[in-house]
Amino acid sequence: MPSPFFNGQTAIVTGAATGIGFGIARYLVENGASVVVNDINPTATAEAVGELNSFGPGRAFPYVGDAGSVDFVYELVDFAATLENSTLKMIVANAGLTEFGSFFEFSEESFDRLTALNLKGTFFLAQAAARQFRQEGTAGRIVLIGSNVGNRAYPDLAAYGMSKAGIAMLAQQLTLDLAPLGITVNCVAPGAVLTERTEMEEPDYAGVWSILNPTGRVGLPADVAAAVGFLLGPGGAHITGQQLLVDGGWSAYAASPQFVDRIREGAKKPQV
Repeated sequence: MPSPFFNGQTAIVTGAATGIGFGIARYLVENGASVVVNDINPTATAEAVGELNSFGPGRAFPYVGDAGSVDFVYELVDFAATLENSTLKMIVANAGLTEFGSFFEFSEESFDRLTALNLKGTFFLAQAAARQFRQEGTAGRIVLIGSNVGNRAYPDLAAYGMSKAGIAMLAQQLTLDLAPLGITVNCVAPGAVLTERTEMEEPDYAGVWSILNPTGRVGLPADVAAAVGFLLGPGGAHITGQQLLVDGGWSAYAASPQFVDRIREGAKKPQV
């Protein structure tokens, strides 16, 4: 049974219309928070807010726009700070972009698009939130969403992995500026998570990762949401500058799906 320990607190969750972001928003709403649901897709955002308000009526608020735009994230924080009967205390910088591509062929356009959202948007959302917390004297909480690909190499994700490693380092660096203000900042790094997008990319996504992950199953948005919720909640008060991997143990030793495919193809070759 969820506990209402976020009553009276407002959270911003970017990229929250679907997938991991929606799972985080749902966790927060169910535990009493008011949540500003940001996404770039107006239709998906409206549908997400409608569903979230079925779990906690009147607690989810849409704010559509590009979380990679500096001006927009400033507006987003200003909006969240004006919600009545609630104080902005929590930020989850979840919006992100994955761009697969060969290192040798990766384009400048793809690189700029990826880093604008993953790095620039994350940095300036944290900045805008921290300024608001400092102004209000609020002991706020910031969670940045990284990836296990920021910790281990993965085929065709050089730029993405670099961006996610940068997010983890940002959490560590910001500890110097924010800890004296009572603001915690951490990074949660998911592994393979079954979402609408990943299931579309690979129909047997859950099956593949149940083989690769030591836990024997694929990750779910609720797994990531529980980790984020812990860091935002009472138990996370003395934790800052850290990265928490939520990947079923994959980064401890397991191979990539491409490596497993190579093993399977080798096994099909006739023996001589």
